[in-house]
Amino acid sequence: MEPIIICDNLVKIYRIADLEVMALQGLDLEIYPQEVMAIIGASGSGKSTLLNILGGLDEPTAGTAVVAGWNLGRLTRRQRLAYMRDYVGFVWQNVARNLVPYLTAEENVLVPMILNGRVDRAWARELLEAVGLGHRIHHRPMEMSGGEQQRVAIAIALANRPKVLLADEPTGALDTRSSRQVLEVFHHVSRTYGVTVVIVTHDRAMAYAVDRFVEIRDGKISVETVRRRPVARGEEIQKDEESHDEYVTLDSAGRLQIPPELREALGIGSRLELEVEGNRLILKVPEGDIGRNDAGRPGKPEDQQDFHS
Repeated sequence: MEPIIICDNLVKIYRIADLEVMALQGLDLEIYPQEVMAIIGASGSGKSTLLNILGGLDEPTAGTAVVAGWNLGRLTRRQRLAYMRDYVGFVWQNVARNLVPYLTAEENVLVPMILNGRVDRAWARELLEAVGLGHRIHHRPMEMSGGEQQRVAIAIALANRPKVLLADEPTGALDTRSSRQVLEVFHHVSRTYGVTVVIVTHDRAMAYAVDRFVEIRDGKISVETVRRRPVARGEEIQKDEESHDEYVTLDSAGRLQIPPELREALGIGSRLELEVEGNRLILKVPEGDIGRNDAGRPGKPEDQQDFHS
């Protein structure tokens, strides 16, 4: 299956006066049709920058970002508007950014259709049924819980039948029960309508509820974690390490990111020895570097060992 989203050596530099900040530093990522996947990382890691680029809200400085055949670095203003209107849907953490407060749930879902010139009331009602809110069609946001409002937001994001649904911390302001319902809705609409769902979050527990998640560190993908089997329809979503396999990733230049906590624990500096043993790659701290980090400080004696990749 061909990926629907391809990021190849993606770079984003923000310039503020004489200061340059590299938010993305050669990021590589592929996302496949109908995946429900998450991008996680600490504040400042580059995850929101990546989401903004995939949504057409920002442009890459260098590299390539392609979504559903659209090269996002080469769009005219008219093409960018068409892409944002017809190919991607957005769900924001701040519910006020998703909903018009004086409109009913149905009217909120109709707004993007009206702006696109294709009003379909039956489709709006189907979407509200799909997110479990058929009984809330005529309710306004103030008459609904936070979780219900966020599910209306998902219906709004699907109004123009996008290929990709982008969600920025969609459960950040919700309790555990509402968060679980929102995640179940993401899985349901992905299966039902064939939409690809990309969620940005800092919550690792939430990330384990998706098919796959990647971690961003310093503007690059460092770790990829994949669910061992897809979530079945009606199945309670398991959210723990036992349900997934974790992999380190190589970028297009063959670079491997080693987590900082592992580097510190093993006293790894700026270089390693590489050996091949059958189908194994063995990374070893050079003998002269054992127990010392980049600053020349001794590491822990018990951590002076080889490790496998």
